[in-house]
Amino acid sequence: MNQPEPSPASSNLAFLEGIYADYLQDPNSVSPEWQDYFHNFLNGEAKTATSRLGPSFQTRSLFNPPAREVTGGETTATVVQTGNLQERVIQMIRNFRVRGHRIAQIDPLGQSRPCPPELDVYLYGFSESELNTSLPIETLQCDGPLTVRQIIERLQSTYCKSIGVQYMHIDDLAIRRWLQKRMEGTANRLELSRQAQLRILTRLTDAVTLEEFIRRKFIGAKSFSLEGSESLIPLLDLAIEKAGEQGIKEIVFGMAHRGRLNVLANIIGKNPREIFREFADKDPELYRGGGDVKYHLGYSGDWTTEAGKQIHLSLCFNPSHLEFVNPVAMGRTRAKQDRAADTERNQGMNLLIHGDAAFPGEGVIQETLNLSLLPGYAVGGTLHIVVNNQIGFTTSPKESRSSLYATDVAKMLQSPIFHVNGEDPEAVAQVVHLAMEFRHTFKRDVFIDMYAYRRLGHNEGDEPTFTQPVLYRAIEQRKPVREGYLEHLLKLEGIKREEADKIAAERRERLEKELSASSSPEFKRVDQSLHGLWSGYVGGEDATSAEPDTGIDKSKLSSLLEKQTNLPPDFHAHPKIERFIESRREMAKGQHPIDWSAAEALAFASLSADGHRVRLSGQDSGRGTFSHRHAVLYDYNNGNSFIPLQHLSPDQAKVEIINSPLSETGVLGFDYGYSLDCPNGLVLWEAQFGDFVNAAQVIIDQFIVSAEDKWHRLSGLVMLLPHGFEGSGPEHSSARLERFLALAAEDNIQVVYPTTAAQYFHMLRRQVKRNWRKPLIVMTPKSLLRDPRVASNLEELARGKFQRIIPDPMPPQAVKRILLCTGKIYYELEKQRTDLKRNDVAIIRLEQLYPINLEGFESILGKYPKGTSAFWVQEEPENMGAWRYLRAKFGETLFKKFPFSGIYRPASASPATGSMNSHKIEQKELLAEAFSEAKVS
Repeated sequence: MNQPEPSPASSNLAFLEGIYADYLQDPNSVSPEWQDYFHNFLNGEAKTATSRLGPSFQTRSLFNPPAREVTGGETTATVVQTGNLQERVIQMIRNFRVRGHRIAQIDPLGQSRPCPPELDVYLYGFSESELNTSLPIETLQCDGPLTVRQIIERLQSTYCKSIGVQYMHIDDLAIRRWLQKRMEGTANRLELSRQAQLRILTRLTDAVTLEEFIRRKFIGAKSFSLEGSESLIPLLDLAIEKAGEQGIKEIVFGMAHRGRLNVLANIIGKNPREIFREFADKDPELYRGGGDVKYHLGYSGDWTTEAGKQIHLSLCFNPSHLEFVNPVAMGRTRAKQDRAADTERNQGMNLLIHGDAAFPGEGVIQETLNLSLLPGYAVGGTLHIVVNNQIGFTTSPKESRSSLYATDVAKMLQSPIFHVNGEDPEAVAQVVHLAMEFRHTFKRDVFIDMYAYRRLGHNEGDEPTFTQPVLYRAIEQRKPVREGYLEHLLKLEGIKREEADKIAAERRERLEKELSASSSPEFKRVDQSLHGLWSGYVGGEDATSAEPDTGIDKSKLSSLLEKQTNLPPDFHAHPKIERFIESRREMAKGQHPIDWSAAEALAFASLSADGHRVRLSGQDSGRGTFSHRHAVLYDYNNGNSFIPLQHLSPDQAKVEIINSPLSETGVLGFDYGYSLDCPNGLVLWEAQFGDFVNAAQVIIDQFIVSAEDKWHRLSGLVMLLPHGFEGSGPEHSSARLERFLALAAEDNIQVVYPTTAAQYFHMLRRQVKRNWRKPLIVMTPKSLLRDPRVASNLEELARGKFQRIIPDPMPPQAVKRILLCTGKIYYELEKQRTDLKRNDVAIIRLEQLYPINLEGFESILGKYPKGTSAFWVQEEPENMGAWRYLRAKFGETLFKKFPFSGIYRPASASPATGSMNSHKIEQKELLAEAFSEAKVS
């Protein structure tokens, strides 16, 4: 960009802002003179900055106002000298835009907020005559010139009343001007019709009435009341109505427990009688060993807007782990958009409701925000609502965050943050309108920080005055939000008291009827678990679903693999990739066995060809951590990417291979959420190393392994976790197999450690081809990826199905010792057996550790002489791996016939040694023990 030389005209704010924005984005995009100016100014050398521009730029500017120090009272401020009135006004305008939120009246409790000196009009030294002077200010978004006094009033109304806005951190000048036009042009106030005001009053009545009714009818029961923050209900109502105008057809909500029952009943559409039934706890037999508390449950319903448009609303189930539902909800939104081929992200919307203590406190917030504009995870902008109760359980803001606002972490995004007084419902209406317009226009996240309070304690049995006596004295003096808004409307004489009373009476009468219906013998629960998209899929016991034939015609396999070697004519592959491609061609012709990555590619390709969407995301998943996958190729000359799996046929289903950000919790949560709305697809998350999966343990514990038991929700998510002890140290050896086995119960998950390419191929296809949907945890190889012993021929992929247990071909009559194992250790045991010529030792592979096929296992063992010693051999320490799980399951004998003991590393606090030589010594001893006759069973 070629800017004109700095000149007196440069004091025009619009010009300066444009040059400054360019400089911030790329200093080299502006002329050297401007670079010097901004560099010196930003380093506190204002005089040097001006002098470096030379004699052609001697005027005072926004960035370098001549000033003098004055002291008044307890503050020292910089007062701009009189002279150029317009420049002083321009500087004042900018200061209000940047800092006006600091004195905005956003706190309904009226707690003091110090005024920054630059927001004191005394700073600018306006004389009385200057205050009455009219100025045409181009940068101020208003019609015609205003007097300085009117400009001050406009700025205060826009930025310092019930709404405070942070948006000047946004680099894009066009976005800032877009916001300024809509805020300054209206003084940040939405003109509401009587009908709109009545709607807000009605929704406030809905919120208040439900909370009061529950507290009165179910004394002492926990409901995590919304009282004090009731404006959330009209806020959501207005957001949904606006979404309907914008063409949104589905909204996915995520929120914690505070106010959840109110949202369920008054927004999502759950019948109050169901909520009351849950309070009464009249169906305990339905929840023995399962279920969840009422304020964690999800629900879905349909909303009809005033204009008659239908919007499907889904509130995600959520554990007490507050913000961890955020990426889950985001993933569900993306899946719905993808299923509808909504590539512009115009039909589905994500709406997240946060708490003020959790928003800055939980790291999953940052991980979720970071996904917002990434191509593999974007949903077209999320509407974030922080219900700011100004307290977290018993902890005050000064104890729970280092930032001024709970939302300061959101400044990492180029998005506006609206702080609004929750006791001013019409201000809430303005920010909802503006936020929804922003999200729709720019496809970016947007934030509403609604300041309110928590009228009761953390729960209804909690005493808040133990820890916040002063705060709660102030809260006790506040009228309910509905009453305050009603008084406002009565003063306007647009609504009468009788009208409002009638609305409240109707709400109370309805709730009484619903309470009566909740205890009726005719009451029927609404089961939403396996309807609609999930019709035809089942959970429950593994044995209820037959194993499908997952083989594919050999010629089709060859064709699918061959197609993946066809690159565009103008694509220049990396020299090493050319050899990789040629190897794939040989595999397709049957001249070379199918290795692990080719088997995976064939599983993906065949499923896509059959109409099943495939989505794989994870850190470096395009190439693969171990440089084995190469699903995404890059032109050696220009860096352009090409994904062969996306070019198999015109009618294939979508295949996405996505490099994720360096995040486990956020990305796994997202992909789990995606799987909830993609039952017909193969959705995979891959850890860079399996060891790193523990960074996402909350998602595993609270969602993946327990969702069916708690919420009757199924998922077919696949987790690929590289696992194996190879001397790479304690952080690159173990995917913590033992943790998944400890969490395994009621056939809730599948835990698999496949040992051949064919097994991996059939396992992936089985995950989609049978209608039984459970998360699949896979221990995947590292060093074995290129091992020829793991490779399979095309025939093995073409016929058969996944084998849960692979028997040993050794004649059973000669066997004196049975070794049981899973995964990589098998190949080391097999080599040791060959080297020792131990034909009396059988090695049986448990490919699927959970659910174990007990009937098949017993049948295989039954071929061996009764009393033959059986040993479980694992690389992991005694307290890790599968040993303790198997010992607890089988005891000291297998099926009361075979003495059973284990061979393993000694119990350890850390998974593995960091020394390669030490690892080799340990591994050698482990293998020797496996074949030692001295081992006592």
